Amino acid sequence: MEQNNLYRLVFKVTHTGGSGSCFYLKQYDLFVTNYHVVEGFRTVAVHDNDRNPYEARVVVVNPESDLALLAVDGDFSALPELEIAADDSLEIGRKIYVAGYPYGMPFTVTEGSVSAPRQLLNGKYYIQTDAAVNPGNSGGPMLDEAGRVVGVTVSKITQADNMGFGIRVETLRKLLESAAELDRTLFQVQCGSCDSLIAEEEEEFCPSCGDKLPEGVFDEREQSPLGAFVESAIRQMGINPVLARDGYDAWLFHKGSSEIRIFVYDGNYLFATSPINLLPKKEVEPVLDYMLSEDFGPYKLGIEGRQIYIAYRIHLSDITDESEDEIRQHIVGLALRADEMDNMLVERFGCEFSEYSKAGA
Repeated sequence: MEQNNLYRLVFKVTHTGGSGSCFYLKQYDLFVTNYHVVEGFRTVAVHDNDRNPYEARVVVVNPESDLALLAVDGDFSALPELEIAADDSLEIGRKIYVAGYPYGMPFTVTEGSVSAPRQLLNGKYYIQTDAAVNPGNSGGPMLDEAGRVVGVTVSKITQADNMGFGIRVETLRKLLESAAELDRTLFQVQCGSCDSLIAEEEEEFCPSCGDKLPEGVFDEREQSPLGAFVESAIRQMGINPVLARDGYDAWLFHKGSSEIRIFVYDGNYLFATSPINLLPKKEVEPVLDYMLSEDFGPYKLGIEGRQIYIAYRIHLSDITDESEDEIRQHIVGLALRADEMDNMLVERFGCEFSEYSKAGA
C-alpha cells in the first residue's frame, strides 16, 4: 500500500476524556485502538482526515493487552486494505513509521528506526523505536517500509527522549481472532488469560477460566453536570453530541458551514465561539464599520489577524436553575448566527470563508 493512502485509514478518536488515534482494517470492518484511549466509554467518535465524524461503538476491549476494537455503522468499502505484517518481520535498524493525531492535531507521520523489536517491559514484549511518539498517537498504527502494520502505538516513556513503544502484531492478531464471534451490538471484555469474550457486566471473574477481571472494566465514565447542560444545547441544534466531543468539557463541530467551539476557559468561563470569516485583503473599512456600528448582543465580534470571530461568554457561576434555559438558547443562537453571518459577510463585504469553514455546507 502506498504511504500516501495512510491518511485515509488512520482516524482520530474523540470523547469527553480527550483524544487518540485508531486505524481501519477493511478485512474485519473494524477499527483498532488502545484500551486506554477508550477506557470508560461505550460510544466514541472517530474522525477522518477531512474532519468527518462517525459514531463508533466500543465492541471489545482487552485491558491486559491495552487493545480495543470499534465498530462503525458506515460504508468504508472504498478505503484500501491495510495489511498486517508477519509476527517477526522487524529487525533492529529497520525503518518504521508512526501515524496518528498527536495532541489532537491534524494527521502526521513520523519516521524512525527500530531500536528493539522485542523489548521486554512489565512482563510483555513491545516494539521500541526512536520515531517521535506523543500523546494522541496512542492507538495509531506503526508501519514498516511496505506500509504494513507492525504494531499499535501505545506510549512514550515519561522524561525519556527518543523512546516510543508499540504493541506487537501477534498481540493484535490474537484479539482479531475473536472478530468472527463478536456481537457488534454489545460491549464485551476479552479475558486476558483465556481470550474468552464476556458481556455480562455483573461478572467479576471470567466464567471460562476463573481469572479475575480488571476492576471497573465495565464501568462507564460519568458526564459532568456542565457537560450534560452543554450537550442539551448541542442536541437542540440537531447535532449528535457524541460526534461533537473534543475532550473534557470541550466540543467542536460544524453547524452548517461554521465551525463551533465550546469550551471552559481558565476554569471559570464557558465560551462558545466560531471563526466565521477572514477580512478581505482590500477595502477593509466597510466591514470594520459594520462590526463597530451593529449591536450583536449577547454576542461579541472580534478580530485576530485577519480572522473574524463571533463569541459568547458566560461565567460558570451564572449558570443557575433560573438562567440555564436562557443561556442554552444563547449557545444555540451563537451557532445559528455564525452560520448566517459567514455567508452574509462574503456576499456583502467580500470577506473570505475561514479555513475552518466546511465547504459546501
